[in-house]
Amino acid sequence: MDAAIGLLAARRRAWAGVGPAERAAILDGLLADFAAVSDDWVAASLLHKGLEPHMPASGEEWVAGPFIVLRNIRLLRDALADVASGGAPRIPGPVWTRSDGRVVAGVFPVSVWDRLFYSGVSAEVWMQRGVTPDGLTETQAVAYRAGGQTGVVLVLGAGNVSSIGPLDALYKLFVENKVVLYKAHPVNDYLGPLMERAFRRLVDRDVLRIVYGGGAEGAYLCQHAGVDEIHITGSDKTYEAIVFGTGPDAGARMAERRPLVTKRITAELGNVSPVIVVPGPWSAADIRYQAANVVSMLTNNAGFNCNAARVIVQHAAWPQRAALLEAVRGVLAKVPARRAYYPGAVGRDAAFRETHPQAERFGDAAEAGALPWTLIAGLDPHDPSDMCFHTEAFCGLVAETALDAAGVAEYVASAVRFCNETLWGTLNATILVHPRSLADPAVRDAVERAIGDLRYGSVSINHWAALSYALGITTWGAYPGHTPDDIQSGAGVVHNTLMFSRPEKSVVRAPFRVWPTPPWFVTNRVAHRLLPKLTRFEARPSALKALGIFLTAVRG
Repeated sequence: MDAAIGLLAARRRAWAGVGPAERAAILDGLLADFAAVSDDWVAASLLHKGLEPHMPASGEEWVAGPFIVLRNIRLLRDALADVASGGAPRIPGPVWTRSDGRVVAGVFPVSVWDRLFYSGVSAEVWMQRGVTPDGLTETQAVAYRAGGQTGVVLVLGAGNVSSIGPLDALYKLFVENKVVLYKAHPVNDYLGPLMERAFRRLVDRDVLRIVYGGGAEGAYLCQHAGVDEIHITGSDKTYEAIVFGTGPDAGARMAERRPLVTKRITAELGNVSPVIVVPGPWSAADIRYQAANVVSMLTNNAGFNCNAARVIVQHAAWPQRAALLEAVRGVLAKVPARRAYYPGAVGRDAAFRETHPQAERFGDAAEAGALPWTLIAGLDPHDPSDMCFHTEAFCGLVAETALDAAGVAEYVASAVRFCNETLWGTLNATILVHPRSLADPAVRDAVERAIGDLRYGSVSINHWAALSYALGITTWGAYPGHTPDDIQSGAGVVHNTLMFSRPEKSVVRAPFRVWPTPPWFVTNRVAHRLLPKLTRFEARPSALKALGIFLTAVRG
């Protein structure tokens, strides 16, 4: 580890001198190199998580692994080509100023392929207050402007989603201009050798090194004098242990704001992710579709996602509240139980059920190490001490609560207050709203205010907010403003291939229902065949591949 840090430190200034055109060429090579390891990458992940290639659920490892990494590499390459020719990445959509003064950049769709594969989906990045339309480009690609800083950054890899570590490393290298010491997470360190193969061009330049180990090695590296800054994806408790230490004095140090580690730390630390259901004239088909949507937000990756649905928020007076819950139960009952591969899941699940005897269990957990799905419905929204509101379950568990309100617009405003003030975290939130509800000006205005007022780094309308993670061109991270002693979902962003330095949030807008069935839906029967094709398309797009994707997608 010492040798790796010394080598990286010696190369940091040379890396800073590599121009955007040469970096774009490096990324073009990485695109081919990562595509070459994709099959092995997915096979290793499936083996570890107890999935077979013929299972539709195996598609998750394609989309959450190589697909997202390849898309990110391609977008970074194109952005750096723009920096080389014009000084900043090109913003593909319009730029406008909201009535409250915040500048918004339309960032998606980027291409005709995006319009084809993500029909009706659009995305925006909202800037922090003080950014002006004329000054927006000055906030992009700041690491490539005169006086940009470099350094050695320690990236502590995440163990749940295989794309997180590579994406974090790429962001630090190509957006922030740092050299990277990557410590693989013990849960998925089997991917380390594959990552080294895929990123050989960076390893050969001595700007990336991959090391292994557990908590002791991580603690050593965090306090190493040769490490200039740290990036972590994980738990807020891990962050607090890094910054304030452990033991009997750690709490006092945090209360007194006396950190042990004062170097810059960026972090993505999870969320109690809300799904706000806006009442409307939902048909039986709408309810079935949205039940599958919500359950997919929970069961993907066996529930081990920082953006998994954790609290469904409903209007107590909505006549279809019970019908939606019943439909959620019906979908959960059909989803096979998954291996609880992430450490501590069994204990966390038991702790939630111990405090909630009304918890309902779904799925046959006959396989050793598997956990059933859990639904805890009817929580009291006026009890902020409920652990479902302040503790991320990080297993296959979702809760539901309902708010009293005189009308829909009032309910939407109450839901925003509940999410902002009661639920822990600020990473991502999802709103489900029927188009006929939006035809009412009062409801439409209430939903638009909600998007602006929700203090979350990503807000998604009708699709799972994880789409903000997957698109790459959007930002991914906590709402800005957290301090080390109250870090919640973290600090800073990643992905963000347009390289905005002052983003506030990303907003994704999608139709209420789409056809064909989205490939990440738990009800998609061909995800295991569709997502490998989408991955290979990202590596090298073509019309012939697009036709094959469409012919497969319609069978889902």
